[in-house]
Amino acid sequence: MATATLTSKGQITIPAQVRASLGLNAGDRIEFIDLGDGKYAIIAAIQPVQSLKGMIRKPAAPVSIEDMNAAIAAHGAAAK
Repeated sequence: MATATLTSKGQITIPAQVRASLGLNAGDRIEFIDLGDGKYAIIAAIQPVQSLKGMIRKPAAPVSIEDMNAAIAAHGAAAK
Protein backbone atom coordinates (compact mmCIF):
# COMPACT_ATOMS: atom_id res chain seq x y z
CA MET A 1 0.00 0.00 0.00
CA ALA A 2 1.32 3.44 -0.95
CA THR A 3 1.19 6.16 1.69
CA ALA A 4 1.99 9.87 1.83
CA THR A 5 2.46 12.43 4.58
CA LEU A 6 0.51 15.69 4.73
CA THR A 7 2.74 18.76 5.17
CA SER A 8 1.91 21.76 7.35
CA LYS A 9 0.84 23.56 4.14
CA GLY A 10 -1.71 20.83 3.34
CA GLN A 11 0.37 19.30 0.54
CA ILE A 12 1.29 15.72 -0.22
CA THR A 13 3.62 14.02 -2.67
CA ILE A 14 1.82 11.31 -4.61
CA PRO A 15 3.95 8.17 -4.43
CA ALA A 16 5.76 7.21 -7.65
CA GLN A 17 3.88 3.92 -8.05
CA VAL A 18 0.53 5.74 -7.82
CA ARG A 19 1.65 8.41 -10.32
CA ALA A 20 2.77 5.69 -12.71
CA SER A 21 -0.47 3.75 -12.30
CA LEU A 22 -2.56 6.86 -13.02
CA GLY A 23 -0.29 7.96 -15.86
CA LEU A 24 0.42 11.28 -14.17
CA ASN A 25 3.20 13.66 -15.12
CA ALA A 26 4.32 16.99 -13.69
CA GLY A 27 1.61 19.61 -14.22
CA ASP A 28 -1.25 17.10 -14.67
CA ARG A 29 -4.47 17.70 -12.78
CA ILE A 30 -6.21 15.22 -10.51
CA GLU A 31 -9.75 15.14 -9.17
CA PHE A 32 -10.85 14.00 -5.72
CA ILE A 33 -14.24 12.27 -5.83
CA ASP A 34 -16.14 12.05 -2.52
CA LEU A 35 -17.33 8.46 -2.10
CA GLY A 36 -18.90 9.15 1.30
CA ASP A 37 -18.00 7.69 4.68
CA GLY A 38 -14.74 9.67 4.68
CA LYS A 39 -13.46 7.94 1.52
CA TYR A 40 -12.23 9.61 -1.67
CA ALA A 41 -11.18 8.37 -5.09
CA ILE A 42 -8.32 10.05 -6.92
CA ILE A 43 -8.93 10.36 -10.66
CA ALA A 44 -6.39 11.58 -13.22
CA ALA A 45 -7.96 14.52 -15.08
CA ILE A 46 -5.70 14.15 -18.10
CA GLN A 47 -8.15 13.05 -20.79
CA PRO A 48 -8.59 15.46 -23.72
CA VAL A 49 -12.00 17.01 -24.24
CA GLN A 50 -12.36 14.92 -27.41
CA SER A 51 -12.72 11.84 -25.20
CA LEU A 52 -16.18 13.15 -24.20
CA LYS A 53 -17.48 12.68 -27.76
CA GLY A 54 -20.44 10.33 -27.84
CA MET A 55 -21.32 10.61 -24.14
CA ILE A 56 -24.50 12.58 -24.88
CA ARG A 57 -26.86 11.13 -27.43
CA LYS A 58 -28.12 13.21 -30.32
CA PRO A 59 -31.65 14.65 -30.08
CA ALA A 60 -34.42 12.70 -31.82
CA ALA A 61 -35.20 15.69 -34.04
CA PRO A 62 -32.69 18.37 -35.01
CA VAL A 63 -33.26 21.86 -33.62
CA SER A 64 -32.70 24.85 -35.88
CA ILE A 65 -30.82 27.98 -34.89
CA GLU A 66 -34.09 29.90 -35.25
CA ASP A 67 -35.81 27.55 -32.77
CA MET A 68 -32.90 27.95 -30.33
CA ASN A 69 -33.03 31.76 -30.63
CA ALA A 70 -36.81 31.73 -30.08
CA ALA A 71 -36.42 29.58 -26.96
CA ILE A 72 -33.69 31.89 -25.63
CA ALA A 73 -35.82 34.96 -26.34
CA ALA A 74 -38.88 33.41 -24.68
CA HIS A 75 -36.89 32.44 -21.60
CA GLY A 76 -35.26 35.87 -21.43
CA ALA A 77 -38.63 37.60 -21.73
CA ALA A 78 -40.12 35.39 -18.99
CA ALA A 79 -37.22 36.09 -16.63
CA LYS A 80 -37.80 39.87 -16.66
